[in-house]
Amino acid sequence: MKLKYILIASFCFVIILQNIFLAGARDRSVLRLGYDIHPILIKIKNPHKLNREELISIPVKELISHWKDFGKKEFKLINTNTRKEIFYQLEYLGNKEPVNVLLQIKIETGAELNVGIILGISTVLSPKTFARYVPERKDDFAWENDRIAFRMYGKALEGTKEDAYGLDVWLKRTDKLILNERYKRGEYHIDHGDGLDYYHVGFSLGAGNIAPYINDSIWFSKNYHRYEILDNGPLRSTFRLFYDEWNVAGQKVSVTKTISLDAGSQLNKMEIQYNFKENVLPVAVGIIKRKEKGAILLAEQKGVMGYWEPAHGKDGITGVGCILPDSVKEMKMDKKHLLSIAEVKPNQIYIYYTGAAWNKAGKITNENQWFQYLDNFAEKLKHPLEVTFVKSK
Repeated sequence: MKLKYILIASFCFVIILQNIFLAGARDRSVLRLGYDIHPILIKIKNPHKLNREELISIPVKELISHWKDFGKKEFKLINTNTRKEIFYQLEYLGNKEPVNVLLQIKIETGAELNVGIILGISTVLSPKTFARYVPERKDDFAWENDRIAFRMYGKALEGTKEDAYGLDVWLKRTDKLILNERYKRGEYHIDHGDGLDYYHVGFSLGAGNIAPYINDSIWFSKNYHRYEILDNGPLRSTFRLFYDEWNVAGQKVSVTKTISLDAGSQLNKMEIQYNFKENVLPVAVGIIKRKEKGAILLAEQKGVMGYWEPAHGKDGITGVGCILPDSVKEMKMDKKHLLSIAEVKPNQIYIYYTGAAWNKAGKITNENQWFQYLDNFAEKLKHPLEVTFVKSK
């Protein structure tokens, strides 16, 4: 009987030793980070007061300067502390070769994250963002992520009873991509369990579109006439919309809008390039107001404009917000809009952010949470995460 217990104990001891050895081997293989490629770590530091969950962008040129074999072999990105894979996307921005590597990371305030590169095929990630041209619905261009969806209107809609100018919001309460299904069903004004489109745009700037603003008037363009998809997921979708030249207070103006949406974000990044002859052009970023009373945030010094709409019957409540990191000359309201007034220069890119949230999605359910989200987003833009390259030990 004693011999039996001795054998069992010996067997357990061997198993324990084996697990320790294998764990150590895993640690060494990860911490070594594929030493045969290059002993490099990407160190990400969050020295600021807010926890972060976002995409960070690492320029390919900078990565190549530390790892000459980039692009020659398949690779994975690994959190060296947890040994878990970090998902990434190669961002092309319409080019044949990648321009940036986008990492999806989560890091607490004051923390550091070491990312290692090892050989291997990265996990195929289900798309969390998507954008497409919708010819079957009068040239819509629609896009979404795992939180929210949007659309811009195309040339085929002009002159119809459905014509509209601004940025539209499609509300969703699922992390699944829903655009194709909703367009196929043709009933996107009805909530089939995953959300709906009840947001009214009409002849307005809608949910944060931009237009020239002269003599207290918005000078609307027509709808976009051409598009380019630069990247399409799985973590970021980016596209470009081109607009025909139009008359703005006696001056010919044209515009190109490059829009990107990241997984997990409520807000789009808007890169706007106007072409005109004068030195500057006043512009307005606007949010359409409703007749009933809603909650309004006009934080001019911070460049944050927010609106928590009145309830739309049983459909719920939409929050809309804009962040203008560059100087804002004025924030105000007119009869139809909340407005942020700024100035742009010819052929220079003007960047701002705009988006929305829906209380029925369950993540942001009241005006205080929405305005805090916008304020935090603006703070994060001012204080980007610190990224450096260091040699692994």
